[in-house]
Amino acid sequence: MMENMTTAPGWASRTRHPLDPDPVRSTKARAVFVLGLVAVLTGPVVGGVVPATMAFTLARQARREAYASGGYLTGAALIRRGERLAWTGLAVAVAVVVIAVVIGVIRVAESPVGQDFAPTFD
Repeated sequence: MMENMTTAPGWASRTRHPLDPDPVRSTKARAVFVLGLVAVLTGPVVGGVVPATMAFTLARQARREAYASGGYLTGAALIRRGERLAWTGLAVAVAVVVIAVVIGVIRVAESPVGQDFAPTFD
């Protein structure tokens, strides 16, 4: 037996009007997920900072739109996953920068300091 939308869990306190739109997944939620994935994939070359920043901005907008839609825009799980991927991409980019700085400091420390002159005797 099919269950009516008005008696489904979560809809008990609210009846659905026949002219109400069907719930749809937010396209911004998909974009957040894709940008987070790109941030992780490009994080090792420090290019993940830009898509991660864009993912955070879009995630904020998508949450606001979903809240304003009254439940007709879905995709909160994609937004969360996209944000996690974006944070991971940022962490990878920061780790790459730290490793590059450490390697640079070690190379500078191993190189001779100043100009090396031949010894002079008076």
